[in-house]
Amino acid sequence: MTREEIISRIKELGGRDEFILHEMKRLGFWDVSEGIPQLSESLREQRKQLETELRGALERQAIYRNKKKILREMRQKRMAEAKTRRSETKEHRQRIRAEKAAAWVEAKQQDIEWLGPGVSAGLQNKQSNVVQLETLGLPVFAGVSELGAAMKVPLNELRFLAYDQRVSRISHYHRFKVAKKTGGFREISAPAPRLKAAQYWILEQLLEKVLLHEAAHGFVLQRSIVSNARPHVGAQVVINMDLKDFFPSISYRRVKGVFMALGYSEQLATIFGLICTEPQTDEVRLDGQLYHVTKQERHLPQGAPTSPAITNILCWGLDRRLEGMVKGLGWTYTRYADDLTFSKKGSDARDVNRILWQARQIVENEGFTLHPDKIKVMHKGSRQEVTGVVVNEKPNVSRAKLKQFRAVLHRIETQGAGAAAFGKGQILESIQGFANYVLMVNPEKGGALKSKVAAILAQPEAKRQLEACRAAHATQTQVVVNESGIYSGVNQDVKQDWWRLW
Repeated sequence: MTREEIISRIKELGGRDEFILHEMKRLGFWDVSEGIPQLSESLREQRKQLETELRGALERQAIYRNKKKILREMRQKRMAEAKTRRSETKEHRQRIRAEKAAAWVEAKQQDIEWLGPGVSAGLQNKQSNVVQLETLGLPVFAGVSELGAAMKVPLNELRFLAYDQRVSRISHYHRFKVAKKTGGFREISAPAPRLKAAQYWILEQLLEKVLLHEAAHGFVLQRSIVSNARPHVGAQVVINMDLKDFFPSISYRRVKGVFMALGYSEQLATIFGLICTEPQTDEVRLDGQLYHVTKQERHLPQGAPTSPAITNILCWGLDRRLEGMVKGLGWTYTRYADDLTFSKKGSDARDVNRILWQARQIVENEGFTLHPDKIKVMHKGSRQEVTGVVVNEKPNVSRAKLKQFRAVLHRIETQGAGAAAFGKGQILESIQGFANYVLMVNPEKGGALKSKVAAILAQPEAKRQLEACRAAHATQTQVVVNESGIYSGVNQDVKQDWWRLW
């Protein structure tokens, strides 16, 4: 039979199976009396599976014959898989970034993790020495949030006050110069109200509670230039030394180290150190906008209320070593801020050169520098002064100053306040301050002078001038330098908006 005949016969019989059975019967391979065999269900499933595999094998065989098509499909498959992986990776990274951002926002509400490059490395060290703090009688803070609550400063404002920026449009300090009594100018950095409030809190709650060396008299409660001068009264020889660039020479790292030495964690010490120091900056104007650009590392500002107390704590080692040096030689040592004074009573006043040499070695070893032009050796036959107080026989004010002051008072009494000049500020405030100064040094002479000044200030014209001066102080922040060389911020309690201040 031909192929066409077979196909036609299959169609007539109704299928291939029927055609095969018919041919088997016709050729004698199948009994004619038997019916059509029925395949079992398992055999049918097996047959279907084999047919499916056969078709798949035939399709793969047809594909493998076309190499370009195979490579294209493989490439498309890899690209689809890579695209899927990239999509999954992107989603994973976005989820991680979102989680980190949320965690950062939450952390900023509870903690301070960053305060600028170069100063933020220690903010993760949050363990304080609680035993040492309690021994020193200092407050213990569990973290930055507790510190902010104690200072009554929001965490964002605390971060703003401590943040160290290399370039900023805002400065926390108002800088100006005041004339020195010895000539030249002293640069004063007056902190803005919010920063000043934070510094006063650190001063009153932390620094003033630290026990200082007995030789320290500057900016110490119950001590003054008089208490600093009194141990040297009647000495055979008095030596005065001055530390050069006292406040600017104390870096931020040393200030931070002071707070860590007290027992505070590196995180809290970093915040305290940044609040109590300032960088040296240049003012640059660009496109009409003023920028403050840092040119030197942070250091103690001369004008911040915390600076003197920090120096007293930092100089504890210096005071201890200098006192130990002179004690065995029968000398006396005191320090008022950056003024070092040594004296020896009795007829034997040798060892001057030894004191000068050893003091220089100790000062330099402690990280300071002696001013070469401010070393004085005063013997008993000459006028001996310690921080402006004459100490030859008893604490006193120099005769020249008293004579000048009495002449000023006489001129005011006879010609009016406009005819006289005295001090660096307003004439009436200056004479009032100097009278108080004399009263502190020599109560006998100061009492008489204070009575004269009180009579002058009681005059109607003087009252009007003083009221006008106080009104001016109430609207601006100024610095008053009195005769003892102590500067103090006027209008410390003025509450002004930070952004409108300067």
